[in-house]
Amino acid sequence: MTQVQKRKLWRIFVSGILFFTLLFLEHFNLLKINDFTLWLSLFAVPYIIIGYDIYGKAIKNIRNGNVFDENFLMVVATLAAFAIREFPEAVAVMLFYQVGEWFQSYGVGKSRTSIKELMDICPEYAHIEVDGILKKVDPDEVSVGEIIIVKPFERIPLDGIVVEGESHMDTKALTGESLPMYVKEGSSVVSGCINGSKILKIKVSKSFENSTVSRIMELVENSTLKKAKIENFITRFARVYTPIVVLLALAIAVIPPLFTDLSWSECIERGCVFLVISCPCALVISVPMGFFGGIGAASKLGVLIKGSQFIELLSNVSTAVFDKTGTLTTGKFTVSKIKAIGVNENELLEIAALGESISNHPIGISIKEKYGRVLDLSRVNNGEEVGGKGIRGFIDGTETLLGNVKWMNEWGVEIENSGVLDTAIYVARKHESKNQFDWIGYIEVADSIKEGVAEAVSNLKNLGVKKTVMLSGDKKEVAIKVSEQLKLDSCFYELMPHHKVEKLEEIMVHEKRNGWVAYLGDGINDAPVLSRADVGISMGGLGSHAAIEASDVVIVDDSIQKLPILFLLCKKTMAIVKENIVFAIGVKLLILLMGAIGLVNMWVAVFGDVGVCVLAIMNAMRTLNYHCSIPEALKR
Repeated sequence: MTQVQKRKLWRIFVSGILFFTLLFLEHFNLLKINDFTLWLSLFAVPYIIIGYDIYGKAIKNIRNGNVFDENFLMVVATLAAFAIREFPEAVAVMLFYQVGEWFQSYGVGKSRTSIKELMDICPEYAHIEVDGILKKVDPDEVSVGEIIIVKPFERIPLDGIVVEGESHMDTKALTGESLPMYVKEGSSVVSGCINGSKILKIKVSKSFENSTVSRIMELVENSTLKKAKIENFITRFARVYTPIVVLLALAIAVIPPLFTDLSWSECIERGCVFLVISCPCALVISVPMGFFGGIGAASKLGVLIKGSQFIELLSNVSTAVFDKTGTLTTGKFTVSKIKAIGVNENELLEIAALGESISNHPIGISIKEKYGRVLDLSRVNNGEEVGGKGIRGFIDGTETLLGNVKWMNEWGVEIENSGVLDTAIYVARKHESKNQFDWIGYIEVADSIKEGVAEAVSNLKNLGVKKTVMLSGDKKEVAIKVSEQLKLDSCFYELMPHHKVEKLEEIMVHEKRNGWVAYLGDGINDAPVLSRADVGISMGGLGSHAAIEASDVVIVDDSIQKLPILFLLCKKTMAIVKENIVFAIGVKLLILLMGAIGLVNMWVAVFGDVGVCVLAIMNAMRTLNYHCSIPEALKR
């Protein structure tokens, strides 16, 4: 709960205590007071405590040319109640209105805060060499063409070209992919990535303000501004409703005395009662309470919805766009296939695990985990790892190679076309009599698809999502394979964060007529596209802070199977909200009609509003207790 919400709740509590105390004292005449001015002064205290901010909003809106809103109506109606000496009614109307406002603000939740983890990818300094000494400077002080030095495990501060050194580059913060990128002299590097274990000298190719990191941060800020905002229903309704009821109140007060025997005092009182009745308390409470029920039900499901407007958007999503790594796939390499030639699979796996014992590369780690037994490192001698290629060493006295196709080709190893789409480690051993290396197989590793993802995608389609798309920073072959396995409608690959935003905007323009576009992602690199989507959905368990802050909805435990259930829940919530709107407006119009002809007083109107609020809350409770499985929903 924010400090503003806490202060408003405290005001509601204090004014409520004062109001009900005065009401009790007045009803039983315990103070023996008959003075109009004194009662006015007493009831004015809780009225001012609870309503002063409404006056501030009304005055501010009038200055901005927006006269007829709900704040103006509240001020006029409660002043009219004071004018006809209905002090308790004036305070009650304002109190109930503020209770509704508090529920609405609480339901909408906290505003989006700064994207902390995304800021972390922005390096605070760059190293330049001055007279043989490394000096720390601000990245924005480095000019294009200057040479910067990046130490092991530091972030690359500026985009550039490697002029000296070689290393592995952790690009996950930008691409979302687990596989490190090997860079050497002549390789392009981008800011925000983390250098591996060796020193690099980089010639700066872009100024800091034009660097990749700066562009990502700017995208997030601008995307948030471009986010389409769903205008509050009550505000839209009040633009028409408020001027109409004010004019009708004037008509009730002025026209009847001119053409009937009704007195001016009686008609003016009816007009004032009509204004009090017209206060939109029931609407203000019933609508947000419907959304509040949906948000509460989602939280029970393990999903955080950051605002009621996103329930409305989720109920009408036509296109679901997914990140790949960490969202549809686990983001962790595992051995998916072992192909042995001339040896059995267990021997091949053991040789590969021994060879990878000198490496901390993610692929090597996955092979060692697959082997799963203690390695006898004395069997490995003269091991050498060559970045971006592979490993060479002696295993049980035999020279052995492990690595990619390029590494094999350098040593003259002929490899048949294996049709491997994922990352693979090829293994070759030297045949002493032939003095050449023979290929003995390969081990294929893959980023495996998360459990339940295929079923979730299928359920989304069955529930009315017309199109499913994947945006990935991974290479073409891997992305297409995952897309085909999940039966997605389309996929786009080898995308940097700004490319993802551009592609998403194209999808949003194309799908605008059909409905809203939701994006599901988990990494820092997804923050810009999450904030640009109509609805950004992040994975909370393993997702980065940046993705969680930039998103509109957070699946707390990373369970993508909850996405179809969430869509169902939002559809149900919107149905309940619409029921509450129709009911509240219907009751309000009926009481207004009866008030116009003098059949009800203000207390009837107040309790009529309270009754609608109670029924609306009870109706919203159906959402809180809503349990519906996907199979049940598909049968309906």
